[in-house]
Amino acid sequence: MSNTFLRYGSIYLIALLTIWLPMEAFAHGVDESTRAFLQQNTGVQIIPFLYIGAKHMVTGYDHLLFLVGVLFFLYRSRDVLLYVSMFTLGHSITLLYGVISDIQVNAYLIDAIIGFSVVYKGFDNLGGFKRLLGKSPNAKLAVLLFGLLHGFGLATKLQEFQLPEDGLIPNLIAFNVGVELGQFTALAFILLAINFWRKHSSFTRFATNTNGLLMSAGFMLIGLQLTGYFIS
Repeated sequence: MSNTFLRYGSIYLIALLTIWLPMEAFAHGVDESTRAFLQQNTGVQIIPFLYIGAKHMVTGYDHLLFLVGVLFFLYRSRDVLLYVSMFTLGHSITLLYGVISDIQVNAYLIDAIIGFSVVYKGFDNLGGFKRLLGKSPNAKLAVLLFGLLHGFGLATKLQEFQLPEDGLIPNLIAFNVGVELGQFTALAFILLAINFWRKHSSFTRFATNTNGLLMSAGFMLIGLQLTGYFIS
């Protein structure tokens, strides 16, 4: 494979995401068919909620961008499992608690914070905190805290539809399990791509380009969400 492709492959992939961001950001990640189902849903619907949860994570560019940053420099399988588990624990807690307790958080603001998490991780991966502060913040704690915030992002999306009490908890659990299934599916492909580039001499350039573009995508997401907040 040519060095040109290796150098610019990451730019092309994230450029596609940045083109897609404006189309999806104001919809809060819920397409019309899903919206119609959630608005008409009654009773326990395990399989549909599993599917919706998995679909939301696979197409949830904001969550995936953050996870790309988290996994980028993790080389051992147990480290990958640890960090993913901490992220999962965080967003599972706030997803369930946020919906069940009806905690209202402005969707645009929480999505802007999620965009900030992408900027944060890209900046950390580029060594920004080490240059500014002399050391990086606790990575595990940061992943857990941002996981909690990402969970509130998922909760706000579900709260928009005022889900009926009948079957709410089983449906939420199914949605959360679906999110995890979608997350692990997406992570498998992300890890394959990162591990592929680790075998090439261009990995250093690839890492710099990708994390710089992660920051750019995060700033774009912040701007879009804040714009939505002020004009809504």
